[in-house]
Amino acid sequence: QVQLVESGGGLVQPGGSLTLSCAASGITWSDYAIGWFRQAPGKEREGIISVSRNHGRSHYEDSVKGRFTVSSDNAKNSVSLHMNSLKLEDTAVYYCAALQTQNDYYFSTFGYEYTYWGQGTQVTVSS
Repeated sequence: QVQLVESGGGLVQPGGSLTLSCAASGITWSDYAIGWFRQAPGKEREGIISVSRNHGRSHYEDSVKGRFTVSSDNAKNSVSLHMNSLKLEDTAVYYCAALQTQNDYYFSTFGYEYTYWGQGTQVTVSS
């Protein structure tokens, strides 16, 4: 049974930082491309970051470029989303997702291509 378990969400002030983690069981993260998505209240889910399984290629949406980064810890079989300079508009439920691919350099911004999803974690940016 595959599970992606997210943690680290919470309330943060504008300009603050937060790190989300996504621990996998049943799969090995290094075999999968990584996706981070978010859904703000009243809006559709959007892909914000996608990273190939070898981390050789990636895509960052303009809204998070320069502020958010992704890292992985193979020993813990976990990936993390590091969020800095948070803004009010970053408030959303954040999801990690794993895309099964044989291509080390493949990544995707389309949610339907992702095989496994985390349960989502709420990030609220508020003063």
